[in-house]
Amino acid sequence: MRTIMLLNAKGGCGKSTLASNLASYYANEGKAVALVDYDPQASSLEWLAVRPDSAALITAIDGTAEGMRIPRGTEVVIYDVPAGIKGKELTALVRRAETLIIPVLPSPIDIRAASHFIRDLLLVGKVSRKQTKLAVVANRVRENTLVYHRLEKFLNSLKIPFVTTLRDTQNYIRAEERGLGIFELPPSLVAHDLEQWEPLLKWLRSKRSRPLS
Repeated sequence: MRTIMLLNAKGGCGKSTLASNLASYYANEGKAVALVDYDPQASSLEWLAVRPDSAALITAIDGTAEGMRIPRGTEVVIYDVPAGIKGKELTALVRRAETLIIPVLPSPIDIRAASHFIRDLLLVGKVSRKQTKLAVVANRVRENTLVYHRLEKFLNSLKIPFVTTLRDTQNYIRAEERGLGIFELPPSLVAHDLEQWEPLLKWLRSKRSRPLS
């Protein structure tokens, strides 16, 4: 079973957007997908609530519910984790995933918050022993701006993969309003976005994104 977790110390960085889009991608690949929402705001669950019946099936799971279980036969699990998780709670959640993705926004506050969070994350047992792999994604970016170049420099300085840059576009909002992912919109509308997603998807398909068995 493939297990991918979206997390960051700071809210508003696009964890739920990336989680829902990854879930829709794998569902459209024919995989049995579960989307687990640990966030009390339940953004991912609200997205699934408006998802049309005609769309590829994604199982909704409330991660805050007592006795939460992943259904048998699930092939891919996407975890949407709330901001501010740390200490023992962070360690417990990381145990559930083989791959961690950290979206970072191009602002000085977000860069500093990500720096501290990644430093703490690298001390978590499964991560430090490389039993869990992680990567970062630059999100909601307007390229060729000064703050983007600062973010790019920061992400390239890390000892973990910086896999792609996703632009700031209304296409994600259009998809979310309909309970869809970017991969389910007309290709002519999202061609540039799909191109930006490909490095992340390629990394997720590779052995580099999964711990050695």
